[in-house]
Amino acid sequence: MEKINRHTNEDTSLRKIGSIIKEARLSKNKSVNDLATNLKISEQQLKAIEEGRDDLLPEKVFVKAMIKRISEKLKIDINDLMNEFNNKKEQIKIEEIVEDVQTKVKLKNSFTLIFIFNIFISGLIGFLASSYIYNLFSNINNGSDTKNLIKDIK
Repeated sequence: MEKINRHTNEDTSLRKIGSIIKEARLSKNKSVNDLATNLKISEQQLKAIEEGRDDLLPEKVFVKAMIKRISEKLKIDINDLMNEFNNKKEQIKIEEIVEDVQTKVKLKNSFTLIFIFNIFISGLIGFLASSYIYNLFSNINNGSDTKNLIKDIK
């Protein structure tokens, strides 16, 4: 479920960028075909960016380069788009940190239970061993006391 949330954040950020690009393209009266041809990228990639379809796009590095080129061509403030693009990365990093912390807490709790269980087992083994040794010496002493009693009776 957490991975789905991560993809949702990526898609939302890319959708924001895509809608800004689409609005700028429409305000300049450029078609998808015109802009794509002008930028030498495929129409499918431009449509995917405008629709926020991360699954149809290449690696993030290339997407970032395409967004820069598109924003320069449409005269959009590139800083706003790149901040949105980088904000997406920060959201992902924060979610990864939260996941790591949750995993470490779970591991720590399980190690604590294992540690307590091991202490209990060690104590039980120690108790049984000391009881056995006590009974062993107790029987030896009782055996010598019994021999002394028998000698006294005779």
